[in-house]
Amino acid sequence: MNQVAKTENSRENRIAEIELIYKCKIPYAARTTIKCSKDTFDILLSNWNPNKIELQEQFKVLLLNRSNAVLGIAEISTGGITGTVVDIRLILSTALKANATSLILCHNHPSGNLNPSVADEKITTKVKTAAAFLDINVLDHIILSNEGYFSFADQGRI
Repeated sequence: MNQVAKTENSRENRIAEIELIYKCKIPYAARTTIKCSKDTFDILLSNWNPNKIELQEQFKVLLLNRSNAVLGIAEISTGGITGTVVDIRLILSTALKANATSLILCHNHPSGNLNPSVADEKITTKVKTAAAFLDINVLDHIILSNEGYFSFADQGRI
C-alpha cells in the first residue's frame, strides 16, 4: 500500500521541462530574400509536394526575418479537397520559435480557383490581428495552384 502511494505521489510531482532551441543550417548570406509576391510563389511552388497541390488543401507559413530573408516554411495543416483547419496558436508559436518578425500566409486551392473565400479573408484578418500583439507582421497571404497565384497584398487586401 505504501509503495502504491509513493508511486502516485511521485507522478504528481513530475513537471515537464520546456526547452526552446533555434537551429538553422543555412547561413544568413545564403538565405533567399523575398522582394515581391512572385518570389514567394516561386519558393512555395518549388517546395510544395506536387502530388498534393491538386489533391488536398494545405496551409503553410513562410517565416521571415527583418530583412525578409526566409527562415523556413512551416506546414500548419493538411485537410481535404475543399478546406483545412488553421490554428492561429500553431502559426504564432512557430513564428516565435523561429525568431520570425514577419509572416506570409500560404495555402493552395486544389480546385485551381485562386479567388479567396470568405473563410480565407477571415483567417487572414484573425492571424494579422493576433500577430500584431507579438509585433509580428503579416506581409501577405498567397493562394496558389500549379498554374498561378493570388496575392492579398498585390490586391490591397492585407
